[in-house]
Amino acid sequence: MQAERRTPSKLLALLYVLSGLLCLVGAANPMRPDTPVALLWALGVVGSAGGAAIALLGARLRGWAIHAAVAFAGLLTALLAWRSATALGVVGLGPMLIALGLYAAHFLSLRAARLHAVMITVAASAGALAAKPSGFLMQWVVLVMSVLALTEVQGRLSERLRRAADTDPLTGLANRRAWEAEATRNLARAQRTGEPLSFAIIDLDGFKEVNDRDGHGAGDELLRELTTGWTRRLREADLLGRYGGDEFVLCLPATDEEGARELLEQLGATHDFPWSVGTATAQPGDSLASVLTRADARLYRRKRDSRAR
Repeated sequence: MQAERRTPSKLLALLYVLSGLLCLVGAANPMRPDTPVALLWALGVVGSAGGAAIALLGARLRGWAIHAAVAFAGLLTALLAWRSATALGVVGLGPMLIALGLYAAHFLSLRAARLHAVMITVAASAGALAAKPSGFLMQWVVLVMSVLALTEVQGRLSERLRRAADTDPLTGLANRRAWEAEATRNLARAQRTGEPLSFAIIDLDGFKEVNDRDGHGAGDELLRELTTGWTRRLREADLLGRYGGDEFVLCLPATDEEGARELLEQLGATHDFPWSVGTATAQPGDSLASVLTRADARLYRRKRDSRAR
């Protein structure tokens, strides 16, 4: 998980550093007397230093900082468009705009990527319009349309892939990986705020017999019926996930042990198929593993008692 969080910052740092190096090369070897050498030196330093800072922060780089860095890179590109000495220099900024749009589309939400694409193209267009060179309107329109279109396509594809990676294909619930990631964030928030947070592990009783007697199709249909009924009764903030074949997990924010018991009773009323449950409320210093271990111990104690009866 930590490696996944480092990837966006690494690529953003690389984008900054490469852009900075290109500016430094352009400043050291100006192609025309009116090349904005001072600006290129400044942008080269800013890009290189900014990339180094982003790389050092790594996984500690917050979401808002990534948004700010993408927007700032767009503004710097617009500034360079404004001060470019030739039409080729203005249009030549296209790869940077496309790279920013694709980066936002891959790592940010589709809505945020669209907003960034619009912002950077508007800012860059304003810079290009204010630039001294002219005669590149058609090329610039094609460039802007390309940035917007590529951002949209990549954003839709990335969103679909994220959904597939985080979702159990049978029930549509969060899969184990996605559930644990979100539950960990909820636990960290509860530890900071002191609000109660409860967890539950649900295990279906006799599910194997359903598969053996009626076939796996009937078992799959039962799982869909159960989870659909549970989802309708849960609150918006509650997080239900499929942990294994017939085992499910619940994360219940702002819910103490008594509140969890009442909610689970409501879930039990949605379907007559029997299931056992173990619950645990987070305590100071808990990790996700420790609180789930307590819930799991309660679950199997209740299953053992039920068999004994």
